[in-house]
Amino acid sequence: MKRIQWGFIGCGEVAEKKSGPAFNEVEGSKVVAVMSRTERRARSYAVRHGIAKWYTDAQQIIDDPDVNAIYVATPPSSHATYAIMAMKAGKPVYVEKPLAATYEDCARINRVSEQTGVPCFVAYYRRYLPYFQKVRDIIKNGEIGKVINVQVRYACPPRDIDYTKPEQLPWRLRPEISGGGYFYDLAPHQLDLLQEFFGVIVDAKGICANRGGLYQPEDTLSACFRFENGLPGSGSWCFVGHEAAREDRIEVIGDKGIVLFSVFNYEPIQLFNTAGATTIEVPNPPYVQLPIIKAVIQHLQGIDVCNATSVSATPVNWVLDRILGKF
Repeated sequence: MKRIQWGFIGCGEVAEKKSGPAFNEVEGSKVVAVMSRTERRARSYAVRHGIAKWYTDAQQIIDDPDVNAIYVATPPSSHATYAIMAMKAGKPVYVEKPLAATYEDCARINRVSEQTGVPCFVAYYRRYLPYFQKVRDIIKNGEIGKVINVQVRYACPPRDIDYTKPEQLPWRLRPEISGGGYFYDLAPHQLDLLQEFFGVIVDAKGICANRGGLYQPEDTLSACFRFENGLPGSGSWCFVGHEAAREDRIEVIGDKGIVLFSVFNYEPIQLFNTAGATTIEVPNPPYVQLPIIKAVIQHLQGIDVCNATSVSATPVNWVLDRILGKF
């Protein structure tokens, strides 16, 4: 069995909780080095997780002969740079979502992957979670009949950090780093799932506004879109609403029923059809990225095929940028 020895570029919150520990849970996989531009953070992560090497320079970790695969867990603005560096060095890449901060950068990543023959995978891990696989089965098995409409609704109140000074705002609210505001951070998961269920979105339009005045990026959006099979959909996102308006829901409407589910809260799936009302609870693994990381590793070992590639992830950025009016 081929051993996959990972080098992490970035070791912040995501690598700490959602993904990092999972790399050592899969047979034939081990984290051997980490990198952060902050020396203290790199050393601390390595010591706490029993990792032998740490770096403050991305080129050094990519050039490390003990590292044969790279995990990019940085903000989106540097995804393309690090992914391309790794692929040109002949090392497969697993990149956090979204693939990049712009659709154009996604296209650059795909060109290099094609030219080098080195794969790039993207952390749209919800595709592989049992909760969403159950939703897909309900739709695929015809339990709500022919799907005729899809609606996304997300609303939440501002976070405490949203009230801070502009220079203290998190990177997610700095478009030059994140690609947009909270929409560019959260909506990718929703849009990726919908395209996984119904195919690529080929048309999208949006109306964006800043209603809260807490920061520069958009905080309230409405959008409509159309899938390649003709299915229409719509979405609304508000990140400055009242607590009473908090919502995390996708509705898939069919001619024989409807299925309701959440994307971030994993609330019980609700199915309403001719058989009546059904509530379905589906537990997820402790490390939510474990199933997709296992799929990526087994792909690199030649055991299985992982479909969460950079090519499959790129349409998400196309839709995001269309909704935001970037082109």
